[in-house]
Amino acid sequence: MTQNRLARLLNLVPYLVARPEGVPMAELAADFGVDADQIQSDLTMLWMCGLPGYGPGDLIDLAFDADEVRVLFAAGMDRPVRLAAHEALALSVALRVLADTPGVGDRAAIASALDKLAAAAGEAPADVTVRDTVTDPRAERYAALVASGHAARITYYSASRDTTSERVVDPIEVVAADGHAYLRAWCRTAGEIRQFRIDRIDACSELDEPSEPLRLTNQPAPTAFLASELPRIQLRLGPGAKNVIDSYPCDEVLGESDGRRRVTMRVRDLDWARRFVLGLGGEAEVLAPEELRDAVRQTARAALARYQPA
Repeated sequence: MTQNRLARLLNLVPYLVARPEGVPMAELAADFGVDADQIQSDLTMLWMCGLPGYGPGDLIDLAFDADEVRVLFAAGMDRPVRLAAHEALALSVALRVLADTPGVGDRAAIASALDKLAAAAGEAPADVTVRDTVTDPRAERYAALVASGHAARITYYSASRDTTSERVVDPIEVVAADGHAYLRAWCRTAGEIRQFRIDRIDACSELDEPSEPLRLTNQPAPTAFLASELPRIQLRLGPGAKNVIDSYPCDEVLGESDGRRRVTMRVRDLDWARRFVLGLGGEAEVLAPEELRDAVRQTARAALARYQPA
């Protein structure tokens, strides 16, 4: 069903309820900007809508012929649908976050949508502070670079290698993740798509040549690269922890002769992993990294010590 038709269906019943004497079919079609055949199709669909239970006494009841349309039973749809306060608030927060996200081009459209949302909600939205998705003020500059359609020469500091390099890139988009802004671009030096954290770009100059990023099919999601930065852990799981494999993404699962499973997975951070492993009790053994093994061991010993008599 198209959005236009859904909006028309939601408004047809209140419109007809306000005119209990009936409305000519041609007039009804003209008021909703469609032809008579479409209005008749809409009215036929409304016959199958109504309150839960959906028996004959719960459904919308209409009377119409070639000359006149009347509502006999509105099934509660006797006034236009209005957003509840919590629904309007959720949409408002989402739009404000979108407006603060780098690379979003039509800010005027978002501002207009916010104004219309406030009017549709019928009351002032709650005063809610929306945290900025990205605090780096340079994100807008790189969003403009993407929009320019030009290649760029950048000087980039790689924290993992502790080196600075110069390279020519073909910008694709600016993405936000974990509070940082990244320039996603085709790197001519590496010969593949790379993500450059904007606060680590020491210098950038726009080139007088078009950006020609190599757009591959089946590309990963723009923020998929973050997974490679997450710590990897390896556990040996007993039968009682089988649900871990079903509930959490695992890089590798290997069965062992005793029925246990060796699982490799990425986690948000090692402190979360420590709590996760402790929650599995005796069904989980940490194989790697050693830092996690030590943290689990120390926490378990501290917990056991609390049970010792004073």
